[in-house]
Amino acid sequence: MSRALRAEWIKLRSLRSTWYTLACLFVAGLGITALASSRSARDAYADAGAAWDPTAHSLTSYIVAQLIVGVLGILVVTSEFATGLMRTTLTATPRRHRVLAAKVVIAAAVAVVAGQVLMVGAFLVGQPLLGRQGVPNADLGDPGVLRAVFAGGLYLAVIALLAVGLGTIMRATAGALATLVGIVFLVPALAGLFPSWMAGLFDFWPTLGGAAALATVPDPNFAHPWWNLAGMALGVAAVLTAAFVVLRRRDV
Repeated sequence: MSRALRAEWIKLRSLRSTWYTLACLFVAGLGITALASSRSARDAYADAGAAWDPTAHSLTSYIVAQLIVGVLGILVVTSEFATGLMRTTLTATPRRHRVLAAKVVIAAAVAVVAGQVLMVGAFLVGQPLLGRQGVPNADLGDPGVLRAVFAGGLYLAVIALLAVGLGTIMRATAGALATLVGIVFLVPALAGLFPSWMAGLFDFWPTLGGAAALATVPDPNFAHPWWNLAGMALGVAAVLTAAFVVLRRRDV
């Protein structure tokens, strides 16, 4: 397993797309935080009133960051299918579950580190900007702030694992990315159109219940945000299980 991990790390860091994607993650994430903390923050504060959450406002960059991290997770798998390198990889490591397990570990490690750095950076950039606008801001030592920032990095890591699973099942970057966009953007946008009996499903859905842990002000719709995030993680674990089964049974 240690050799498989080393091989996956070498492959990932050798791709230019890896570094371009990570650079895009920080530029887009911090840029969105700066924009959200500009003059428009006054309007957001006026609309929120007592429900104003400066921490969650600074961490809104996760909405775009999850897509960029998802692209990274997808490419961990689909780049090898696209180039035919997967055949070589599976010849060198015939135990397919070991190959995918190594990819999962490497993708999770990179995503959680990059995601956590982004969330801390977004908070540190956003709060002073909010203060300059005369809007109440927060400090890392305030109740619930560190928890929310940590949850942001964890959330992005789970999204990366979801992307790895989708990439393995579909073996195509475009198809996996379209599915990921549907999961994190389309379904939440259309949540109000689904039958009431499906409401419980959205308690664990990405960008809805799964992202509730990134706030410090309680949301009455998601009273137990960490359970919501844990439920989302279980759903992603089911996708990864399906990915392991598909990789073992299907020809490359």
